[in-house]
Amino acid sequence: MAAGLALCPALALAAANVPAQVPGTLLDTLESVTHARGTQADAATSAWIATMQARLAPRLGDPRARRRLLARIHAEARLAGLSPEIVLAVIQVESGFRRDAESSAGAQGLMQVMPFWKRVIGRRDDDLFDPVTNLRYGCTILGYYLRLESGDLTRALARYNGSLGETGYPERVLRAWQTRWWLAATLE
Repeated sequence: MAAGLALCPALALAAANVPAQVPGTLLDTLESVTHARGTQADAATSAWIATMQARLAPRLGDPRARRRLLARIHAEARLAGLSPEIVLAVIQVESGFRRDAESSAGAQGLMQVMPFWKRVIGRRDDDLFDPVTNLRYGCTILGYYLRLESGDLTRALARYNGSLGETGYPERVLRAWQTRWWLAATLE
């Protein structure tokens, strides 16, 4: 394993990004992954989904699939204490909204979650290519890092990407958020 980490700097960075002891709250949230596809939407959520439908259309053609994905992103982001617009920006940068994306370092799915997280929490059979599971993992992990960094989104994004101390990845995510996903406070 050590030799593999030395040969793949991205994998070494990702492995170094694993907390020494995973907090129980992170484990509890990830362990509660369910595959319930439905979400209940209130008026504000419905307005948000309607607004984001047009923005996501160039990347995901099927309107029903777009609506389901947006509803799930909104629900998972809120559950993790995140802005759903930031989650959209992370997905844009990480996978370009390809649910089957896999990086050279092995990160999988929409939010490019590293498979070691399955081992860390003891759920080896979870499918990180499943959008529901991937969003639960990705949002929960990013939310954890945001709390760890006392609300500093730049540092939390860098931790998520395994590039703490660098700003390239957070800048790309924030640029995607500002240019494509940002909403006025009236819809949030």
